[in-house]
Formats: sequence, structure tokens, C-alpha cells
Amino acid sequence: MSIEALPWTPPNTEDVEALPVGTWWDAVSAPTSVADRALELLGRDSGAVIQDDTYGKTYWLIAIGTSTPRSWRLRQVRVLTELADEGTLLGVPPASWRADHQTYWRIPLGPGRYLTDTHHLIRALRQALDDILGPAPDGRQLCYHCQLPTNEPVPVSIEHSGSVASATVYACPTHARDYPRDAIAQTAAMRRALHHGRSR
Repeated sequence: MSIEALPWTPPNTEDVEALPVGTWWDAVSAPTSVADRALELLGRDSGAVIQDDTYGKTYWLIAIGTSTPRSWRLRQVRVLTELADEGTLLGVPPASWRADHQTYWRIPLGPGRYLTDTHHLIRALRQALDDILGPAPDGRQLCYHCQLPTNEPVPVSIEHSGSVASATVYACPTHARDYPRDAIAQTAAMRRALHHGRSR
């Protein structure tokens, strides 16, 4: 089977094109750091995947109408679907684009590599969020940057001291990727991911 025989292929062969979700597929987005771990967990169960290095996002294509934004409720994960009162667009690269572009097919379209089953995807993303971001904080927290409360706080730093108590710095999803990385927090996240990988 050639790529032309697939149910859908990107129409543009020259540049990224903004295409409406809900026409051929819906999509699920996650931060690339979380997507890296989710892809490890999914293995061969992942369909085609678009990665956008400009915004640090990764997108899976899913069947239309199989998910609603409320059905997921996962930190920093978004379901892109056609809404009754507005359209949603996703930047889709040409089918031939790979990692030498900012937006590219991390997992190319191909036979058996089109839509991702949402049951596999949601399980992988839940585990990836725990492995990479740690347990979800209880309740709302203030973002260190905008100083507004967020329902999806991302722990970006843990202030270490000799005392028993240590303060955690939180950010909203918008400002989390701009925070100067804390090497200790990153190491802890990597250790959690490795531990979960060994215990599976």
C-alpha cells in the first residue's frame, strides 16, 4: 500500500498548512517532553504524530467524535475538535517533512500509522504525566510569572534548603516552558520515568 492509498494525506507539499480539525480527524496535543514518554509507552500502538518544535507541542491524530475536551481532563493535554460556535485549525506539514523542519511528522503517515486509538493514548498520557511532571498538585496554585491562579499548575522548581520544608514553584501551562530549568527537578523527573520503565 502506498501513502497515496491512505484515507487521507496532507494536501500541501510545499509548506505547513492550517487545516480544520473535525473534517478528516480530531487531534490531541501534549507538551513534547510528556509526548516523548507517552510515545515510549505506546510503542507500536501510536498512529501518525506531528511535532511542532516552535511551540514545544506534539499532536496525535484521532478519529472524529471519539473524545471531548471534558472527557480527558489531563494536565497540559488538549483535545482539538470542531466546536459548535468556532472552528479549530492545526498546522499540518507536508507528508515528506522530517526533523530537519520545525514542524514535521515525527511518526510519518503510512500503512497502520494513521489514527491513534484514544484508549491506548489516554493511558499512555496519564502515565507520562505522572512520570515527567510528578503527581498532580492539590488544588489551584499561583503561577510564578503572571501571578494568576491556575487549575493546571506545573511544578517548575523545588527550592532546596537544609530545613525540612521546601517550597515548590509553580507555573501555568503557558509560562512553564519559559522557566529556567531546575537541574534537580529535571533529574528527579528522569529518575521517576526510568523507575516506571523498569517496573513495567
